[in-house]
Amino acid sequence: MRQYVDRFFRAARLDVSLYQEVVAEPLLLNQAWITVLLYAMLASWGSFGRAGAVGSNIGMISALIGWYIWAFSSYFIATRLFRGRPAETQRGDRKTVIRAMGFACAPGVIRLLGMIPGLGIAVLVLSSVWMIIAATIAIKVALNFESTAHAAGACIFGWIIGAITQGLLLVILFSVFGVS
Repeated sequence: MRQYVDRFFRAARLDVSLYQEVVAEPLLLNQAWITVLLYAMLASWGSFGRAGAVGSNIGMISALIGWYIWAFSSYFIATRLFRGRPAETQRGDRKTVIRAMGFACAPGVIRLLGMIPGLGIAVLVLSSVWMIIAATIAIKVALNFESTAHAAGACIFGWIIGAITQGLLLVILFSVFGVS
């Protein structure tokens, strides 16, 4: 447990050596998923805590789906559009990127602070930028990119795709379940 907590905070501090460790160790996939679940849970409580249990559950489901679409889109964009090296010199595969991106969502737990009135938008913007920076490091390390700009571009475009999907999902689910 202590190792996981240490890894979690190293990921939030943007420690490049943590992302190298995660990329090198396939057994850390479970810890990456735990990080994603913590992020989704705390983000939903911070954003939709006042919407009750249904709103929080919808928020958590949409955060999980939005994160996965972001991670997969970033991987796809990085390997297909921003490929800086020949495919044979790229180190990671889809699972490697998912592991690294899982830890990259550690800074998102500050979204819990969105429960404090007046802080919601500021916390959302801060956590989103922090997570994009962490994801840029994750993609750069996982795919052995030389260019930080290519890794950042893949993460930003992937984040936009994930955010749009998450927003549409929230609108649909809130409408279906009558949450206002």
